[in-house]
Amino acid sequence: MSNLTKLEFNVLHVTGKNYLTWILDAEIHLSAMSLGDTIKEGHKTSEQDKAKAMIFLRHHLDEGLKTEYLTIKYPLTLWKDLKERCDHQKMVILPKARYDWLHLRLQDYKSVSEYNPAMFKITSQLCGENITNKDMLEKTYSTFHANNMLLQQQYRERGFTKYFELISVLLLANQNNELLLKNHQALERGYGRGHGRGHGRGRGGGRARGHDFVHGRSRNQQNPPTLKESLTTRNRQ
Repeated sequence: MSNLTKLEFNVLHVTGKNYLTWILDAEIHLSAMSLGDTIKEGHKTSEQDKAKAMIFLRHHLDEGLKTEYLTIKYPLTLWKDLKERCDHQKMVILPKARYDWLHLRLQDYKSVSEYNPAMFKITSQLCGENITNKDMLEKTYSTFHANNMLLQQQYRERGFTKYFELISVLLLANQNNELLLKNHQALERGYGRGHGRGHGRGRGGGRARGHDFVHGRSRNQQNPPTLKESLTTRNRQ
């Protein structure tokens, strides 16, 4: 059994605000410890397993809840009482989760590694609603930034059937700088700066400036004036 000085996941808050994620974490961990039957109706389990499950569950309760349920001895009873106490959270969380799902867009995140946990957080809160791999794939494809429509089409054509397959490829592409995910404002600012400077000035200037702006810097930033040159210019002025 796990070292009880260590929390495997966040404790259940006394307000029950994290109940939906808490029960999922608790159920998964109990199953991993072969204690999943202790919180299921109609399953016979040993007194030792019940005690282990009870210790584990209480370890992941807020101090206020530990005190409130101090007299409960069996994990199934505690499980039911917590469900009765906190299940109303669905009425609070579900509408917000639906709103977040509706407005979830890949293009609003700086990287795939930021988008992916947001996706799972929202889907975990859509209590009882069947969000499929197809739904998650379509949500991701359809919210690529407009500048990456060609990439979007290429990924669609690969025929992924599992969301994690697409995300694994996107994460790898992101790491290799093959897919640049920037929010719309950042792209517009960079585009505007690029068109406002030294148009066609000097031999090969257009190509050099284009390369510099890809990397987010101007030529002046590459070769800044020395301190002596700066002081000489200031004295002349």
